[in-house]
Amino acid sequence: MSKFEGVIVSDQWLQSQFTQVELRTLKSKFVSLKNQNGKVTFRDLPSLVVKLKAFADMYSEDEIKAILCESDTDLTNDVDFESFLRVYLNLQSQATAKQGGRRHSSSFLKESITTLLHTISESEKGCYVAHINSYLGDDPFLEQYLPLDPATNDLFDLAKDGVLLCKLINVAVPGTIDERAINTKRKLSLWERNENHTLCLNSAKAIGCTVVNIGTQDLVEGRPHLVLGLISQIIKIQLLADLNLKKTPQLVELVDDSQEIEELLSLSPEKVLLKWMNFHLQRGGYHKTVKNFSSDVKDGEAYAYLLNVLAPEHGSRSTLDTKDTNERANMVLEHAEKIGCKRYLSPKDIEEGSSNLNLAFVAQLFHHRSGLSTDIKKMSYAKMMTMDDVQTSREERCFRLWINSLGIATHINSLFEDVRNGWVLLEVLDKIFPGTVNWKHATKPPIKMPFRKVENCNQVIKIAKQLRFSLVNVAGNDIVQGNKKLILALLWQLMRFTMLQLLKNLRSHSQGKEITDADILKWTNRKVKSTGRTSQIDSFKDKSLSSGIFFLELLSAVEPRVVNWNLVTKGESDDEKKLNATYIISVARKLGCSIFLLPEDIMEVNQKMILTLAASIMYWSLQQQGEDALDSFPSPAGTATTTTPEASPAPSVCGEDESSSLGGELSNLSVDDATSDTTVSSQLESDEL
Repeated sequence: MSKFEGVIVSDQWLQSQFTQVELRTLKSKFVSLKNQNGKVTFRDLPSLVVKLKAFADMYSEDEIKAILCESDTDLTNDVDFESFLRVYLNLQSQATAKQGGRRHSSSFLKESITTLLHTISESEKGCYVAHINSYLGDDPFLEQYLPLDPATNDLFDLAKDGVLLCKLINVAVPGTIDERAINTKRKLSLWERNENHTLCLNSAKAIGCTVVNIGTQDLVEGRPHLVLGLISQIIKIQLLADLNLKKTPQLVELVDDSQEIEELLSLSPEKVLLKWMNFHLQRGGYHKTVKNFSSDVKDGEAYAYLLNVLAPEHGSRSTLDTKDTNERANMVLEHAEKIGCKRYLSPKDIEEGSSNLNLAFVAQLFHHRSGLSTDIKKMSYAKMMTMDDVQTSREERCFRLWINSLGIATHINSLFEDVRNGWVLLEVLDKIFPGTVNWKHATKPPIKMPFRKVENCNQVIKIAKQLRFSLVNVAGNDIVQGNKKLILALLWQLMRFTMLQLLKNLRSHSQGKEITDADILKWTNRKVKSTGRTSQIDSFKDKSLSSGIFFLELLSAVEPRVVNWNLVTKGESDDEKKLNATYIISVARKLGCSIFLLPEDIMEVNQKMILTLAASIMYWSLQQQGEDALDSFPSPAGTATTTTPEASPAPSVCGEDESSSLGGELSNLSVDDATSDTTVSSQLESDEL
């Protein structure tokens, strides 16, 4: 593994205001501004700042110049990196004021972790500590450290070795991490801590967390706002896991017809929870609509009505009659405790409208007493609407998580529903091939006019064809209509193209060759053979891959110390294959690979997912070992994450600051239909009937 080199700032306070990921990104942007004399002036800053995501749509160049002039800054003076960081923080604070006050960086409802404001809520910390004590108190390793005291920094200290976070991910989505891959002992080396945090971050992405702005070094240091932000996302995923029609078909009771079911499918879990809450409030005679988990529930009235509907046997009119909101909030919590809800929040948290904690509270109510009927006919219809074959379901999950890992503005909840307006696909294309999308001809959601959706999707198809994807007789309307086979085939080609292009960028420094599936296959066989082992595969469909032995040998070849062979089975029975496959995925993530396949994909030798695994290991190895006279490169979005103890922002294929072209080398990468099996035709729709 490569040596960690962070960006060092002489002012310790200034250093503490940024993560290493942010410092590296800002340093790269700052260096790009240097003129022929290697200097940057204050006059150069406005054109850079307006392009930064943190200030998107917040300032114009003239406004930034005005702010600089307010501080008596001579725009012709040279500016060093630390002065640039201070300008950044100043603009940041003004942007926050412009938006109307502080935002908590650890919000459940935010889809990414930021460090714009390093504020943490003691109530939230207390809630998360109680949750951890409850769910991990009996863990064989962690029981020696639990229960944690919410009044201290025990949580952040314990999180520094990565074990707690890995275990918490398994509580949220059981089986995500093979715990045999976690380094567990009382005293871990920095190396072992980094491995645990790399495993944690890659696994967090694999369950739907957004971690593009946090690195392992931040977790090793136990930065409270980042640790709490990650924990909040993990707990959120656990609490909202059942708020969809697949897991809870009874939710179909919230809608009246098939069109509304489609709308329900596209809603985020938070919005489904609000819909569920309002459904019962309407039944209980509450005449307001709750639109958020903060200001709309502060007085406690909505909770009183909701609990009277869900648990009338414990209800009391006095809860509504009292004029004291603190007293009402306390009575609400007492009512909830009677149906099994643990008291994680206080009456004050309700009064103050803490959105994180109120969301957690309502989710608890849903789990303990959903109040939904078991109408067999309606539930059967819901199951039919959400029914996919196993392969389709797995691929949907893989591509959804991959897209969310890219850090685009839109968060995907239901792949097939969310891509139908074309906007998300345009965001993905722009993220990995900057400059390819003509945003003047794109329409941002919500989109009322159907033809606008078709226009968006037509542009997606146009760009895909320029990238030489195999799209036969396909039009934008096929995406709008939700053709699942077409959508999956398109996304597979996009994901595969990205992987191969990233590998090509590495190897082109010595050979300038395109990378093909055959090259990856040849590399894996050569790598395993170099260790003296005899295992070889004929293709990524080779049935021998199901045992997992070949991939464990490959992982051991690229990093000998990463595989514990005492834990490896022969891979003969299904149970042994499952153990090996689970171990492979966790070891690869621990190494630094960001992968989204499941153990079943290895056991059943899913050619597409096997290729992503092999390509990800190859990318990591090429970066680490300097093969083919490599220089240092950023990690690929969704292919391999950081190989140092910190994560890097998802880069573009053509480089962060380069203009992207659809001609030349980028469009020369061939897509082999025979090996990829990705030819798409409008006939697919008729095949589904």
